[in-house]
Amino acid sequence: MKKVVSVVLALCMALSLCSFALAEDVTLTVWVGDNQDIEWINGVIDNFKAAHPENNYTINVGVQTEGDCSKVVLNDPTAAADVFTFADDQFNSLMNGGALQQVVDGADDIIAANGGADAPVVKAASQDGVLYAYPATASNGYFMFYNKEYFTEEDVQTLDGMMAKAAAAGKYVGFPMSDGWYFYSWFKGAGLTMTVNEDSVTNSCNWNATDTPITGVQVLEALLEIAKNPGFKEANSDPFVAGVKDGSIIAGVSGTWNANTAQEAWGDNYAATKLPTYTVNGEQVQMSSFAGFKLVGVNPYSENVGAAMDFAAYMTNEESQMSRFEIRSEGPSNVNAASSEAVQSNPAIAALAAQAAYADVQRVGNKYWDPAAALGKIIMNGNPDGTDLQTLLDNCVAGITAPADQ
Repeated sequence: MKKVVSVVLALCMALSLCSFALAEDVTLTVWVGDNQDIEWINGVIDNFKAAHPENNYTINVGVQTEGDCSKVVLNDPTAAADVFTFADDQFNSLMNGGALQQVVDGADDIIAANGGADAPVVKAASQDGVLYAYPATASNGYFMFYNKEYFTEEDVQTLDGMMAKAAAAGKYVGFPMSDGWYFYSWFKGAGLTMTVNEDSVTNSCNWNATDTPITGVQVLEALLEIAKNPGFKEANSDPFVAGVKDGSIIAGVSGTWNANTAQEAWGDNYAATKLPTYTVNGEQVQMSSFAGFKLVGVNPYSENVGAAMDFAAYMTNEESQMSRFEIRSEGPSNVNAASSEAVQSNPAIAALAAQAAYADVQRVGNKYWDPAAALGKIIMNGNPDGTDLQTLLDNCVAGITAPADQ
């Protein structure tokens, strides 16, 4: 009997040593879109490692803004991260550039968990019915945060009213004027259009129109007045967070990813609502917005593409989406997570829903981003060269509608 036990123990030890010997050292690089995502992704990494003890994982985290991710990846896919987060409007560019690994493991389960094949987020992550990206959030839009200590519900209906209240208090309303994703709001709200063409690469844009009810020049004139208002300040995500924390920004346009920061800073005075109206040529027009989703891609050039797919699936599962909501208030695309009471009662999610009536799903060719951002920067700086406004618009539109190979 002792001999049998000894043999069994020896066999177990041999199997254990064999299993240990088969464990691989795997290194992955993961890009998230914002510094505020670091806490969340580090928690996901810890949980993933615990769930996958079969390998020794080293997972390095970098920050690459979702709005620029496709450009950076396509510039050199072999040097890009193994796993990366991107806005859904960049899906076509990444697909056409061969920078998205098809989801080959558990695709049907992922599709079902995110609402089925007809769900908008699944369509945004698919081509010809085949899944090429992992749905991550359904709240990639923006709206207005505000501090109720300074603003009433009536005040936040108009940007004029908000800037007046902020200036009187020596504070600011923040807006990312030099970011094309947000800059779209002004023109679309005024009835001017910009959209990707059927080729999914080039754009059409009439921001320089002179025969529309509100012209492009009139929009720029309004924006120049807004930019120099003492109650207005340019503030993308990180400056918005800093301003909220130090008390200088008491309202601002951002998204669910900064909801927790605003709530922690403002406490019971924390509130959120749709974007306000703004004044153009003497009339109030409702600001529009982009709505969309965040997706996670796996780089087909990854040296550990299988492990990268495992991590991408884990990074976007129900548990990880809920932790992202809890830490950053990002709205889940996973249907179980999205239907939870905590998500349904969230003020930022409610504000996003209110803005949805004035939002367009983002479908944009890559040529849009740089010219739009450059025009926003010129406006924010007060058009320092004194360039004719129609010329500014003509140049911007020429850049936005340029052929893809220019």
